[in-house]
Amino acid sequence: MTAVAAPPAALVAAGRRRRLLRARAAVGGLTVLLVVLFGVALVFGDTVYRLDEVVRVLLGQTVPGASFTVGQLRLPRAAEGVVAGAAFGLGGVTFQTMLRNPLAAPDVIGISSGASAAAVIGIVVLDLTATETSLLAVAAALVTAGVITLLANRGGIADTRLILIGIGVAAMLESVVSYVLLRAANYDLQVVMRWLTGSLNNASWDQVGPLALAVLVGGAVLASQSRGLGLLQHGNDQAAALGVPVHRTRLLCILAAVVLVAFATAATGPIAFVAFLAGPIAARVVGPGGPLLLPAALTGALLVLAADLVGEFAFGTRYPVGVITGVLGAPFLLWLLVRSNRAGGSL
Repeated sequence: MTAVAAPPAALVAAGRRRRLLRARAAVGGLTVLLVVLFGVALVFGDTVYRLDEVVRVLLGQTVPGASFTVGQLRLPRAAEGVVAGAAFGLGGVTFQTMLRNPLAAPDVIGISSGASAAAVIGIVVLDLTATETSLLAVAAALVTAGVITLLANRGGIADTRLILIGIGVAAMLESVVSYVLLRAANYDLQVVMRWLTGSLNNASWDQVGPLALAVLVGGAVLASQSRGLGLLQHGNDQAAALGVPVHRTRLLCILAAVVLVAFATAATGPIAFVAFLAGPIAARVVGPGGPLLLPAALTGALLVLAADLVGEFAFGTRYPVGVITGVLGAPFLLWLLVRSNRAGGSL
């Protein structure tokens, strides 16, 4: 007797179940890793505290020494690393998915450069406070994204045109940063360079609160547009044919992604390559066709926390988190360029 082939509908359903199970397993594994790294960040430092002491601090109890070190120093730093990494991951994977190109990260197409240029001008020229500098950086990132979108919008936004214009705008903004730095006083240079490198050293609850709110709101907007965002990978015409309001979906996704990246950059500085790395890494963990928003957010948070721990303990001196992610991201960029050229630019 010959075996009866399964109907196409059954094969499609089975494929969807496999992708869903793998995506759930990936999210579960990334979450466990994130919780473990978060615990390590609270336990280890110049003074190592027992896990039960850390838990008591988290529960609001007073523990001599640990209440200040863990509750006031390590906990805000770790929390800011998680929410900033999640914001960079969400923003990066949104642009990469929508523009169908793994190179279309916010730090490549100029959005982070807009925030950086504004922050440098705010510190060196305008002598703004930290809060005022953060607000200026957020506003500048939004304006930069709007300018890039308008310049690319000729008869509809072409993905390649937007990326190329974004790279050009980023180059101009980096020139502005270099010019301002050349004219900066020595006492401003230290503050500016610490900000430009990307660091969690100045983490505080005042920064974590607004950033966490931005992640919640931006993440909710992106989640509501997840179906349309996924279909945009196949092109605007195909997405429109499947009932996706293309212009509305793109506008909402761009706005949410820019807000996420802007708030994260304002809080920590432009931590290099996190937005660029999170999406491709999450795509390989989840597998083909799997949802990427939540895995990319978890991956971004993992990258920032892990890089911060490496910068603190792996070398004889302490390095800001942006230095570590930059060292890791540069070879990945080269590899991705080669692979993207061969595979047609897909995640």
